[in-house]
Amino acid sequence: MSTEALLAAQGGGGGGGGVASRRLSIDEALAEHAGELGRWQLRHFVLVSAAWALEALHTMVIIFADREPAMRCPAGDGRCGDRCAGAAAGWEWAQGSASSTVAEWGLVCGERYKVGLVQAVFFAGCMIGAGVFGHLSDSFLGRKGSLQVVCFLNALFGLLTALAPTYRVYVVLRLLTGFSTGSIGLCAFVLATEPIGPSRRGTAGMSSFYFFSGGIAALAGVAAMFQSSWRLLYVVTSLPSLVFVLAVMPFISESPRWYLVRRRVDDAMRVLRDIAATNGRRIPDGVTLKLDDEGDDVDGGKQIEESSPSSSGSILDVFRSRTTRARLVLSVLINLLCSVVYYGLSLNVVNLKTNLYVSVAVNSIAEMPAYLLTALLLDHFGRKPLGIGTMLLSGVFCIAGSLIAGVGAMRVVRMVCGVVGIFGMAATYNLLFIYTAELFPTVVRNAALGCTSQASQMGAILAPMVVVLGERVPFAVFGVSGIIGGLLVFYLPETMNKPLYDTMAGLEEGEKTPLK
Repeated sequence: MSTEALLAAQGGGGGGGGVASRRLSIDEALAEHAGELGRWQLRHFVLVSAAWALEALHTMVIIFADREPAMRCPAGDGRCGDRCAGAAAGWEWAQGSASSTVAEWGLVCGERYKVGLVQAVFFAGCMIGAGVFGHLSDSFLGRKGSLQVVCFLNALFGLLTALAPTYRVYVVLRLLTGFSTGSIGLCAFVLATEPIGPSRRGTAGMSSFYFFSGGIAALAGVAAMFQSSWRLLYVVTSLPSLVFVLAVMPFISESPRWYLVRRRVDDAMRVLRDIAATNGRRIPDGVTLKLDDEGDDVDGGKQIEESSPSSSGSILDVFRSRTTRARLVLSVLINLLCSVVYYGLSLNVVNLKTNLYVSVAVNSIAEMPAYLLTALLLDHFGRKPLGIGTMLLSGVFCIAGSLIAGVGAMRVVRMVCGVVGIFGMAATYNLLFIYTAELFPTVVRNAALGCTSQASQMGAILAPMVVVLGERVPFAVFGVSGIIGGLLVFYLPETMNKPLYDTMAGLEEGEKTPLK
């Protein structure tokens, strides 16, 4: 049956001759009939966003698995030799050689750089995976299919990492884990927010980062229970991904927007009717769906068939349009600068000289007020002013930190500058996901998010290189990065209360037409 026949059947099905057909975009159908944020969307959002905790486990496990445990000299009285010689000089690891990769493979002193190399390789894998799965989730694999694949690969590579016999094999497996981890967040974010109506999408999207922070806090607790074996830690942090695929994914629906742009009109309508029924609402029989670059005439099937080449897009389509090309370049630069500051300030955890597990848990919980504040202010001030304000806030306090000497009581003042800096940048990091998603149409949304995610991973790779520059220089670099990022946001358009466009043509036309 042709798409035109399907639409005709939907328009008249059960409605009789007296029911007038009405063609609506998905945003209009959600706002007018199905409900923008009801019981269906809340359940779906929680189930999908749980994947963020999985990303946190696979990303941050390296903090504990690759830590440098304490060493002790059994002989006592300082009779052991050079610590760098390890067991040959009489030293032994307080928690045993199996407690971390550093202890097992002797990654200390001249070999210490290998720990940083693993981290860089992991984020390089994230960069590659974000681009690959960003495209696949926009094309034939879909949002749900992509999330299912990356979570399964996470579980597989994580469990294999626990069996790594050598450092080189370990590096390769961390690369593969990064390949699948880098796209979990973007796939989950898009899948969780696309079925939500335009007026509630921003607040809901901002809430997804609570799951990431919660995952880090949970990881700290789990790692504290498995301090004696880094291999067991990898097993315990990988199994939740397998449980998610088997027990949670069957209850998750594919995005109706993806169905629509793939010309699967019946499936898109089925999901919307399911949303309406669960929310205690009803979509009238005469309602059918349209893409946002189509007219309101009843003969919509012909338009959909004629526009079928736009059913999927790639990053090349983003660059062909002057509007989306400029947005992508700006988004990539802003995400890169934000990531450098966020990860750079976060790396100071190891320099606090406190309990590592407590410090990581406290840091993850401390970011949550930034998410709450951003969510509360998002729909009052808009994406653009909030993005500018949070980046400048972080940048100014980092600059102030670079001007303060780290001696005496001034150390506390500089620490406060760092806390405010990471507070502001955590808010920006959260905001950029919803902002970037709204800047691009459905056909290329995940591809664009894949590019910005790759830029974030590059920032994560660069951050450790900035941290080693000393005490005050990193603060200066983070400050300049935050200020430049805030100024770049000035050139992005505001997206608050604007429709979530489906096609490139729809976005181009919508940006030319003032909102009614």
